[in-house]
Amino acid sequence: MFEAKALPKNAGKAEVYESLAQQLSGLVDGERDAIANAANMSALIYDLLPDLNWAGFYFMRGPGLVLGPFQGKPACIRIPVGRGVCGTAVERRTSIVVPDVHAFPGHIACDSASRSELVVPLIRGGAVLGVLDLDSPLPNRFDEADRIGCEKLVEIYLAASDLPDDRG
Repeated sequence: MFEAKALPKNAGKAEVYESLAQQLSGLVDGERDAIANAANMSALIYDLLPDLNWAGFYFMRGPGLVLGPFQGKPACIRIPVGRGVCGTAVERRTSIVVPDVHAFPGHIACDSASRSELVVPLIRGGAVLGVLDLDSPLPNRFDEADRIGCEKLVEIYLAASDLPDDRG
């Protein structure tokens, strides 16, 4: 049985994400199901990272993103590529850190309490398969250390999971 370990107190972000990466690796070890791994990864992140009000996944289905496993309030179900932070991350094929979502053109407000956002695309074999999306009620919650740490978490997730391609 897996039990999440509290993150080191007074640790820097690099140490926090190293601990999260170790825990995620243990959590997904031997499990190939993408939905199960996404559900557990969302729960782990939401439980251990401070100041989040949403953590979860959107997966490519046809021409856009569809809601996957998450922790937080109910969310938008479908997001077109190029719309909002998630759709823009897919279109640009790169992670996006947004210090103030109200200043992001075309931001989609699924939860009006969200003030900052971090989105990391899931890219394998040149195809964008979805995104990891984190929201916070605090402005400027995410920075480059969060981006780098979450990109590492996404690498672990992708290595462990059998994901369908975007034709599904």
